[in-house]
Amino acid sequence: MFVSEGVLKWAISFYPPLFFQRIRVVRFDKGYRGVEVKITRSIFNKNFNGAIFGGTIFAAADPFYPLLFHQILIHKGYKLRTWSQSLSIHFLNPAKTNLHFKINISDADLADCEEVLNTMGKYQKAFPIDIYDKNGTLCASVSCLVYLRNLNYAKAEDQKLII
Repeated sequence: MFVSEGVLKWAISFYPPLFFQRIRVVRFDKGYRGVEVKITRSIFNKNFNGAIFGGTIFAAADPFYPLLFHQILIHKGYKLRTWSQSLSIHFLNPAKTNLHFKINISDADLADCEEVLNTMGKYQKAFPIDIYDKNGTLCASVSCLVYLRNLNYAKAEDQKLII
């Protein structure tokens, strides 16, 4: 279902798995071409060292690339299945303050995705997410493997002409 950027911002921000970990969408770019996310350090997501739990950082990175692709492409008429097929994360520095990240989908990535969906039926690509603290220090680097399947795709040999 396609919804406006403002409505989805609030819906996602109050989604319990993100809300209780203090993960908040700051804003979606117009046309869902990007998103800015903030992770607020609190008693609910601190580990025994006083840093933000790695699981909270991982949860913040998980949904956004598939969500952006889904919203962009269903607006163009595609019927899709989208998800994060896998994520890998490298913790580089302790997250002792609030964290933030911004991701964008470029015109080239979108064009490549559409071409692959229309010719092969499924698209997989890894996208980077760099997560920074309030001082600009890189705390985590994530690679998100996005999987999209075009549900309207049918191979040429599977299509039969009925006369």
